[in-house]
Amino acid sequence: MPRRTTATLATSGEVLRLIRTGEAVTRADLGRVTGLSRPAVQLRVGELLERGLVVERTDAPSTGGRPPVRLEFNSGGGVVLVAALGASRTRVAVCDLAGRELAGQDFFIDVELGPDAVLPLLMDTWDDLLGDRPRSLIKGVGMGVPATVEFAQGRTESARVMASWTGVVIPPVIRERFPVPVLVDNDVNVLAIGEHRGAYPDLDDLMFVKVSTRIGAGVIAGGEILRGAMGAAGEIGHIPVLDGGGVLCRCGNTDCVDSVASGTALLRDLREAGKDVRTIADVTALVRAGDAETMATVRTAGRRIGEVLAGAVNILNPSVVVLGGDVAEAFGPLVSSIREVVYRRSTALATRRLRIEPSRLGAGAGISGCAVMVLDHVLSPEAVDETMTVSTLRRERGLAASS
Repeated sequence: MPRRTTATLATSGEVLRLIRTGEAVTRADLGRVTGLSRPAVQLRVGELLERGLVVERTDAPSTGGRPPVRLEFNSGGGVVLVAALGASRTRVAVCDLAGRELAGQDFFIDVELGPDAVLPLLMDTWDDLLGDRPRSLIKGVGMGVPATVEFAQGRTESARVMASWTGVVIPPVIRERFPVPVLVDNDVNVLAIGEHRGAYPDLDDLMFVKVSTRIGAGVIAGGEILRGAMGAAGEIGHIPVLDGGGVLCRCGNTDCVDSVASGTALLRDLREAGKDVRTIADVTALVRAGDAETMATVRTAGRRIGEVLAGAVNILNPSVVVLGGDVAEAFGPLVSSIREVVYRRSTALATRRLRIEPSRLGAGAGISGCAVMVLDHVLSPEAVDETMTVSTLRRERGLAASS
């Protein structure tokens, strides 16, 4: 987040930002950092206290005399509803305003059933997870979906993946039940956001690569998620490899790394080789048993992924490449092959300090990323100020109508 000058630090939203980040934790701090007068600081803090976004603590250590009143962001002052959709596995959760999960549920559903089946299930699950919490506490909704997303509109734009979702604008559907801001992004983007904020907050450049049923990437550049002009950044799954053998990809091209090295491709190739494998767990069992043909297939997939990632590393120069997804997490030989090719084929400068590491958050990165995405929006100074203005106008109209 860019640092703001003191000249702009005047609104209640800006004051909340300072309290959330710990840059100012007392009224005196706020006055010193912003240059606001004591009455102005008191007014803004009062608004935040009234909205339940800030609480006062009197347990700060005293240097003599009356202990100072410390201001804290009230993470319990609201909740956000989040959902990380996968091709078959989905997690739905309710989080507090610090992004901590309060209640969650995993379930398996084929997203190809379409939005008419999946979205009502998500909303019913949120209702169940909310329990007796007042619906007025809901501040926003964040979702990750396994498709290309036009982020500004929340529109899924994938003609061949999640075909029944093509052109669906998700936020208005959710807002009919939950009338709050709704943000929707590609599933790997939210994984990248979650991993960055939760495991690598001090790094500004990171690439998260998901190797699962499908292959995709989320890119953090300069500390922010890189979505591209239309939300299509990170589609490394549809970069072709040199020796793919002419395999037709679901996108219509041939030899895309997704079509020759994903979990789906591994299962297909091993079945064609006569192996009895139905799931990635079956492949894992063969690898652990030392099956030479399976090991060779997994290593070939790793080399193909590494070939594509080497080009991405040369272009983006990340500090770390994080490998996630059930395939990456299951196979050490695949990860070793990826590392070998990336370090061999990328430039010396791009790899001088490059780390290639497994995900630290695992599947939890999806929920964390969804929560961060929506919280950064609804708790931004601009959004907080707009919400307060709307609330003030409504209160004034109510008073005028009753007089």
